[in-house]
Amino acid sequence: MQASELQNKFERIRANKWFEAFVISVIVISALLVGAKTYELPSTMASVTLFLDWFISAFFLTELTIRFLAEKRKRYFFKSFWNWFDTLIVVISLIPADDTELALIARLVRVFRVLRMISIIPELRILLVSLVKALPQLAYVMLLMFIIFYIYAAVGSTLFENINPVLWGDITISMLTLFRIMTFEDWTDVMYETQEVYPLSWIFYLTFIFFTAFAFLNMVIGIVVNVMERENEKARAEKEAALLEEQIAQGHVEPTLHDVMKELRELKAQLSAQQAKACNTSPHR
Repeated sequence: MQASELQNKFERIRANKWFEAFVISVIVISALLVGAKTYELPSTMASVTLFLDWFISAFFLTELTIRFLAEKRKRYFFKSFWNWFDTLIVVISLIPADDTELALIARLVRVFRVLRMISIIPELRILLVSLVKALPQLAYVMLLMFIIFYIYAAVGSTLFENINPVLWGDITISMLTLFRIMTFEDWTDVMYETQEVYPLSWIFYLTFIFFTAFAFLNMVIGIVVNVMERENEKARAEKEAALLEEQIAQGHVEPTLHDVMKELRELKAQLSAQQAKACNTSPHR
């Protein structure tokens, strides 16, 4: 009974909004602490930052332990990628490597503690998962964009090499110049320079900008938004299903007629299976 009460207590702590807000605050302080260490600090402040760093590491270890103990089935804790990620970051940050040759690695690991914000906030997880799931579709868009880049770079290098070999000397440099044009970084200066020799070269630049900066960029945004909408719908459905199951288990919500009919069909199927099994096992007369 005490173990059950302790389990429920850890679950309440994990689900508490104030506890979650405090964890987020500690993550933000951890990020600010990493930034503060890039400055030359007095010895007193350096001691304070060292103390805060160890306090944050100890707090993260405590918070991770609470999340582990709050899990009813402990093996399910390690089925989540984010739990593995948090565990790895916390364990590595506990290694005392500040005064060794691995001090640089230790600082980099502490920088990555900011990424724990993603594992804490569900909305950030949805954003990241949506971006990852959109990558297969984005790959084809990027491939088509590379083809357009390559064609325009070949044309630009052929036509404009004698005008400015620094920008159009070969196809690689031409692709870098086209990337500069796509990001609108002083692209008009490049266009005006070639227009002095080829007055109609504006067609080259405007069509390229239309294909890359407008068409392809909107395609990328559309793909990511579409995947994000599906992930949000999936998250809402899972949340509603979990809430409904919890309410039914606690007796707050009575089963609907659909649920009763479903259970009756399942019982009927089980009864039919048992009758068929009994007929098959009975001796033949």
